[in-house]
Amino acid sequence: MSELSETCETLVEKIDARRAVVGIIGLGYVGLPLSVATAAKGYDVLGFDVDPTKIVSLNAGNSYIDAVPSAKLSKLVDQNKFFATSDFDKLAECDIIIICVPTPLSQQREPDLGFVITTANDILQRLRPGQAIVLESTTFPGTTEEVLKTILEQGGLKSGVDFFLGFSPEREDPGNATYHTETIPKVVAGDGEQALLVLTKFYDSVVDQVVPVSTPATAEAVKITENVFRAVNIALVNELKLIFEKMDVDVWEVIDAAATKPFGFMRFTPGPGLGGHCIPIDPFYLSWKAREYGMTTRFIELAGEINVAMPQYVVSRMVDALSEKLGLAASKARVLIVGIAYKKNVNDMRESPALALIDLLEAKGTTTDYFDPHVPEIPPTREHQQLAGRKSINLSSDTIKNYDAVLIATDHDAVDYAMVVQNSNLIVDTRNIIAKHALSMTNVVKA
Repeated sequence: MSELSETCETLVEKIDARRAVVGIIGLGYVGLPLSVATAAKGYDVLGFDVDPTKIVSLNAGNSYIDAVPSAKLSKLVDQNKFFATSDFDKLAECDIIIICVPTPLSQQREPDLGFVITTANDILQRLRPGQAIVLESTTFPGTTEEVLKTILEQGGLKSGVDFFLGFSPEREDPGNATYHTETIPKVVAGDGEQALLVLTKFYDSVVDQVVPVSTPATAEAVKITENVFRAVNIALVNELKLIFEKMDVDVWEVIDAAATKPFGFMRFTPGPGLGGHCIPIDPFYLSWKAREYGMTTRFIELAGEINVAMPQYVVSRMVDALSEKLGLAASKARVLIVGIAYKKNVNDMRESPALALIDLLEAKGTTTDYFDPHVPEIPPTREHQQLAGRKSINLSSDTIKNYDAVLIATDHDAVDYAMVVQNSNLIVDTRNIIAKHALSMTNVVKA
């Protein structure tokens, strides 16, 4: 490596002494856990968000994310190691700025970098020599250098000389009790050698393992690849579910038996559709970018089609089961959705397929309610705005009897499935949870 510049040496010294002030933009499922992990390592952390209710909650020491215990957050707030703000002028006080904002899809299923671009312009207005800027939001290869760098250099400062730019993909897994921010290996890339040095130094002081790669585009491709891998394999088992159902073969039994092979097989399970911010969205970022190079991503797009069709399949199974087992039309039925978060044991509603299930059932005239121990009220979402504000019922033997059928969309542990079975006329189970609990019932349909 060539001789370090003065700005690089100064920033490295601040990192080594824990004197670097860290600003983290976006205090959601990625930004808040990272903020707390960074503050716990001795850094002063400023958390930025445009939602005033989040700011008030966090500065009172109250976390709204399961992965961040309020007791831990409150301690850091009391120690003045973490402070949340919506005053973006304070970005000038930060030595390291980390961007953790959403990267959704447009209605045309094309990348929407609006939050990244807005954030980049916010930083540009306060950018000074000696700062490091890191993008953690999942995006297509080339975003850091083609979009972020282009904006940040408009003020005359140069990446790799005056400021240090890089990409480090978030790898949060809500609800995972084994891995958390500090223990998940961190892929890091910089725009040039000195940027890589700075960012490796910083992340190495926060997490257990840093994995440097050669370019930001490589790091961006790493995250896309991880999520494409999952999306494609989930689509595969979803398609197998459809095929084996026609053959009267239980796909869950097949997967359980196949998973006993100690090599050459990796377990993936089917479901009612894809949820979460990453897996339903990220493959389309790569498909969009590939078209710039005259390439088509047929494999990825086919997987997307299969996964997107799963809610419709589940609803068709429900309609058939109501008719065949209860002699009831969907338009006359009352259905209880059990579990509305996108995965078990979390309150995360991003892209939850349960919302699509409700829409599809109600389009057929079905009356629906839901129960979720982690989601007392449906929050506002971009695609299901009419469902915002609906509240979870209280699940009991008496309330279940008010419904003709139960649709298990998410297999939370905090559900008394024995009680559900004992008091239901019909269950459509998308997670095989009834069989996992070794419960028996005549009217259980797997979907």
